[in-house]
Amino acid sequence: MNPFLGELIGTALLVLLGDGVVANVLLKGTKGEGSGWIVITFGWGMAVFVAVAVVASFSGAHINPAVTLGLAIAGKFAWSRVPGYLLAQFIGAFIGAFLVWLMHFDHFARTEDKDLKLGVFCTAPEIRNPFLNLVSEIIGTFVLVFSVLFLAVSTFGLGSLDALPVALIVLAIGLSLGGTTGYAINPARDLGPRIMHALLPMPGGKRDSDWRYAWIPVVGPLIGAALAAGLYLLLKNPTNIHFR
Repeated sequence: MNPFLGELIGTALLVLLGDGVVANVLLKGTKGEGSGWIVITFGWGMAVFVAVAVVASFSGAHINPAVTLGLAIAGKFAWSRVPGYLLAQFIGAFIGAFLVWLMHFDHFARTEDKDLKLGVFCTAPEIRNPFLNLVSEIIGTFVLVFSVLFLAVSTFGLGSLDALPVALIVLAIGLSLGGTTGYAINPARDLGPRIMHALLPMPGGKRDSDWRYAWIPVVGPLIGAALAAGLYLLLKNPTNIHFR
């Protein structure tokens, strides 16, 4: 399989299952309605597990622009391949979000709360404070990328055996750090479905796509990834650390 196709399929699976569990919990009339935050975080962890297990041997299963950026900065991935991976990740996110919308069409129609409809597609802070919301995304993504850097093989990414460890990392981030913003920790996972929310007709109506907030789950993860890669390089080259 072409690695770019692998990234597209992996990200589509990630968003299909991840946004799918959110739809199952938030929308009216589903069998999982009201089952809560633990179900959402576990579902996202399993979404990562499935995506990594399926495409890791083809693309390294970045399935996240922040991971691709972190690997490139750390010298574990070629910069020349970054644009193609990012494009594939966003296309995959569009496809995954579309499938969630299609599958839950009747449940969107039954759900009156337009904020819940938006919440199926993208994240939003529980307390709107741009600086602290940005910090939350930076910290959450730092933990993800810093951990992945110690799992990833040189010049590639993750292997199939890394599916469970990475899923558990994402589950831990959701349970411990995700309650403030909904832990996007992935620009494609948030911005791609947010664009689809804006474009797709929504039965029963919809609100705006909260573009005032949309920059935070894009910029925060990229900063977190860069910081994680910087610390990784520093730790891997301890001779560069000087104590006075």
